[in-house]
Amino acid sequence: MAVSMKHMALIIAAFGALSFIFGVVAENKKPASGTPITGKDVVICKYPSDPTVVLGYLSVLFLAASGVAGYFSLFYPYKGKSVPYGAFFKRTSFVVFFNIALGATGLAAALLLWPTITEQLHLARNVHHNLSNCPTAKTGLLGGGAFLSLDSALFWLVSLMLADNAREDYFDETEDRKGDYDSQVHYDSNPPVVKGVA
Repeated sequence: MAVSMKHMALIIAAFGALSFIFGVVAENKKPASGTPITGKDVVICKYPSDPTVVLGYLSVLFLAASGVAGYFSLFYPYKGKSVPYGAFFKRTSFVVFFNIALGATGLAAALLLWPTITEQLHLARNVHHNLSNCPTAKTGLLGGGAFLSLDSALFWLVSLMLADNAREDYFDETEDRKGDYDSQVHYDSNPPVVKGVA
């Protein structure tokens, strides 16, 4: 079964939605703080068990899958017909939305990875000196990253739509050029016979 633009659009949308859902759930499940347990010259932070770190990494994974699918869907040779990159990048609207999709994907990855890694470090390094409360990752970053993840998937879909327009225009132009060339070249089935003088 051949891959079509509809299939790629569904894959991009599904991965973007999953990234969004995992990011929002990770934000909601993140504990506000840990419980400090005072020992001799140290404070041990005990955190409730929560799936924030796992959900954060799942959100990043699906964001990456959405971005990779979005990028490759733009230049994939549908129906075996490839289009040169220049045909896409000579259109200003495509260039703008392509760069916005790349930027949104990168920013979403940063906003999802930062609190996820921070939370993982807080859980792993829970013995502190001179600490009065037990910190957690910044609130709101995972949610913001989740929304940006959904936005990036939407921008990849807009870029895919613009790539489809560029693809159609490219094939129309090549057909027009081929038609013009065929109309200018005449093939005579009865060429004139030149008789030489001997």
